Order: sequence, then C-alpha cells, then structure tokens
Amino acid sequence: MTGVGIDFGTTNSAIARSAEGGEVTLARFPHREGVSDTFRSVLYFHPELRDAKNRLQAIAGARAIERYLDADGSGRLIQSLKSYLSDRSFESTSIFSRAHSLVDLLAILIRDLAARAVEHVGALSGPIVVGRPVHFSGADTEAEDAFAEGRLRAALAAAGFDEVSFEYEPVAAARYYESRLDHDEVVLVADFGGGTSDFSILSVGPKARRAGRRTVLGNDGVGIAGDALDAKILHHVVAPALGMGTTYRSVFDQVLPVPVWLYFKLRRWHHLSFLKTRKTMELLAEIHDRTEVPEKIRDFIHVIESDLGYHLYRAVERAKVELSSKDVTRFVFKDAPVEIERAVSRVDFEGWIAEETGAMAACVDRLLARVGAAPGDIDQVFMTGGTSFVPAVRRIFDERFGAAKIRAGGEMISVATGLALCAQGP
Repeated sequence: MTGVGIDFGTTNSAIARSAEGGEVTLARFPHREGVSDTFRSVLYFHPELRDAKNRLQAIAGARAIERYLDADGSGRLIQSLKSYLSDRSFESTSIFSRAHSLVDLLAILIRDLAARAVEHVGALSGPIVVGRPVHFSGADTEAEDAFAEGRLRAALAAAGFDEVSFEYEPVAAARYYESRLDHDEVVLVADFGGGTSDFSILSVGPKARRAGRRTVLGNDGVGIAGDALDAKILHHVVAPALGMGTTYRSVFDQVLPVPVWLYFKLRRWHHLSFLKTRKTMELLAEIHDRTEVPEKIRDFIHVIESDLGYHLYRAVERAKVELSSKDVTRFVFKDAPVEIERAVSRVDFEGWIAEETGAMAACVDRLLARVGAAPGDIDQVFMTGGTSFVPAVRRIFDERFGAAKIRAGGEMISVATGLALCAQGP
C-alpha cells in the first residue's frame, strides 16, 4: 500500500510518498540554482499573469520568487500564509482588485505543490497524512487550534485532497527518528519551523512498532521560531541603519521621532512593498528633508522603491547561519547608495532573542511537568528544523538533558518522511 505525507510549512513545504516495505521517496523541486527537497510556501501575482479567460493566475514556490525578482519587485508576493490560519480577522485580501480568501490562497499553493510533486514521485495515491503544529501560530485556545485546522482542511479539499488525516508535526518527526532505531526509547522531539516550535514526548522503538502503536506521553508548542529570530536581526542591525530611532522637525518646528511603525514592515521582507504608497513615500520625503541624518532616510527610501526586502532577508539569513558556527560575523548588505556593514556577535544575537528562547525553554519545562517526567527520564532528544542549528536554542536542551543525549538529522525533510510512514499505518 502506498501513502502520502504532506508537510505544509510556513516557509517551506515538502511531500513524501511511501511504498510497501516502508521505502519513502521525497518529491524534489527544480529551480534555477538546482533541485531541492523543499518547496517554498510562496505565491506571486502579477496583473499580466492571466489565463485564457483573463482570470488572475498565480505562480508558487521558488518560481514565484524568481519571477518576482525578474520583475524588479513589481507584482504581489505572498508568504507565511500558514501563520494566519488561526486569525479570524483575516478572511480575505484584495489582489489587483479581486478578493481572495485565505482558504483560496492556501488551495492555490497546495495545488501547485502537489502538481510539482507528481512530476517527480508520480500519483499521490493511498492514505494522505498532513502535518499540523501542536498549536498553530497565534492560537491560544483549543477552539482557535480547531478553527485553524478546519481552514487548513478546507484548503486541502479545495486543492483536491478531500480525505486526509492530520498528525502533529513532532510526532511525524518521531516516526522518522524511530525508523532508524533498533531499541526502545523515550524521546523528546523538538521540531522547529518558520512560525512555530513544537515539542512531543513519545515512547518509540521496535516494541512499539511490533505492537502497532506508539505512546504519545504529551505535546506542547509555542508560536515562535525562525521568522521571529530573523526579525531581531532586522530590528537591531538593519532598521537603525535606515533611520529608526532618529528624529526630524515637523512643519510646526516640533522635534518628532521617525515613526517606528515604518520599520515594523522590515520584520517580514514581503511586507516591505506595503510601504510603497503615495502617502507613505510623501511622509518619508518630508522626513528626509527635515532630519539631521538624511542619508539614512534616503537609504530607506531606496530599499522601498527598489523592492529590496528579499535581498535583505537573504543577508539576514546568511548572518544567522554564520552565527551558528562563529562567535562573530559581519552583516553585509550593499545596493548603492545603501551600505550596511556591521559586526554582529553571537552574544549580541543571543541577547536579542532571549525572550524567544526563554519562551521555548518554558514550553519544554511545561511539557515535562505535564507528563510528570524528569530530564533523566528522557533517553534522547531529537531536534529537527532549521532553527535547531541556533546555538542558543540547542543550549535549552543541552542544559536540561546533556549534550550526549542530543540527536539531529533530516532538518528539512524529517516531518514529510515521517508523515508518509504514518500513512502506511501503525
């Protein structure tokens, strides 16, 4: 019997197909720089992208970013849709004068993800298991989690997947981890995505496989992950170089701070284009003419007008990755006349993200208390997802369980692989 696992993520998605005997094949997605096991969870709209009936069309995945960059930032790029699933206030958005519901946008993305996967692994037949976080981003109650799951189910149905089952993403990662075990363990799985960090404690191993069931002792999660850490670098390094924290004189000769809300859009690179309105650009032009640091505001205007949000994001990501192996790195972003170059230490970065890592640590402690487990009761900790490479995040687990218990692997594909194995049955 075949089965399918769909890991629909905030930043990246993946699909895996399992066959008799437990062999799993991951879908691979071509792009200009090569081939990847993951599919970027991004949509791109442009007024000239229309079908034969003149209906607005979208491009998804890495191709969406490529087309966006080819068009010099014109059009509309949409990402992180998963993070809005629990937000009841986000029902729809207008794209070139046409309303698109969140479910519609998710369905477009999932449909294209599946179509690209079929090109590599063949028909997506058999039971389909879809991953979900323990707690969706922004969900504070069980009702909000259920609402988010319902919207995701509706989007999957609209994309052609009428019958699916859901599994917690860390439980799926545990299934991937267990496939390599030759003994029984109690494992804590830490799965870090773009928008959420999820934790589960399970009993896994050959005995569980033979019994046809695994004991999930407990789950918990927090709506903080890689995107929130990136935002800290943007806030502390990029925003001040573009004028945050400076002042200007109003037409009434009052000294006013440059509005902080302008820099909130830097936290999500695809939101930067929202500043390119006549009203906002007029405000920035006025600030430029009335500030003592016009060069910083000039650079901010250039970043907005040239749609450099994605390029800033790449520079931030590069610095964050380098800080995983270096004590100090240099953040460098240049696009004349803009030149931002600054040494960033791991100590600085860890100070900036202390609130976020503190929330992750509190979540782990809460989970241990809920299941009545001491750190010594955990045999191994399996960490997966890109944020698991961040030393401050890893330290949460080193300090509680000891570095010798930490295991990692399959950071980008463990959940999809585990979901495909779940589709095979117990």
